[in-house]
Amino acid sequence: MDMEIYIFVAVTGFVAAFIDAAAGGGGMISLPALMLTGISPLQALGTNKMAAVMGACTSFITFVRSGKMDVQLIKKLFPLSLIGSVLGVLAVKQVPSEFLRPLIVVLLIVVVLYSILKKDWDKDTQPGKLTGKMLALSMTAALAMGFYDGFFGPGTGSLLLFIFCMLGFDFISATANTKALNFASNLSATIFFGLSGMINFEMGIFMGITMIFGAYCGARFAITKGVTYVRPMFIVVTTLLIGKQLLSLIG
Repeated sequence: MDMEIYIFVAVTGFVAAFIDAAAGGGGMISLPALMLTGISPLQALGTNKMAAVMGACTSFITFVRSGKMDVQLIKKLFPLSLIGSVLGVLAVKQVPSEFLRPLIVVLLIVVVLYSILKKDWDKDTQPGKLTGKMLALSMTAALAMGFYDGFFGPGTGSLLLFIFCMLGFDFISATANTKALNFASNLSATIFFGLSGMINFEMGIFMGITMIFGAYCGARFAITKGVTYVRPMFIVVTTLLIGKQLLSLIG
């Protein structure tokens, strides 16, 4: 890779992992960034998963050590996220690569609009008792979002964060639980993309290393500060990258 690409991948990887650890949605930065390097859409998806799993592992460990994660709930949801991600990867392999770029742009726009409309990111509530119905809904969500993460990915963290908040978890606990499921879906997707030869390992390892540092800083920021300052940057950077993808489509 040229030095300019190394620098671009390093910076976007760090920023994406920081935002993903703090608020979710880092894939909306890292995936379009990888596509801008010139690799194919399928390779971008696989490489993004490889790099993201390194950052997700760092976030997962950091939140576990903080004591903010509902370990008993995650034990039930973790396998479902793994299975869903495998099914998503199998599905995306059936989609012609020329259709992936416009699909990515459309999904990015939808999730960004959701991020703008979702105002109460930092609400402070206490989780209520997890009823059988809520457990069933959370298990369904884990499977469905695992599938989405394997098939596409960007915005998975934001949507999972919203789901956990709806279950009654405060922002930090919801973020911690989200990181566990992100790690599960990224791990299984990385294995399957790798076996299918859809990973640029040089680019993935380089971005993954910077994601480790970004994920640690983002997780610590979320634990101590919340997401007040991250959300505006998240929306602005992602909107700019969507604009770039639209220009690429027009071109």
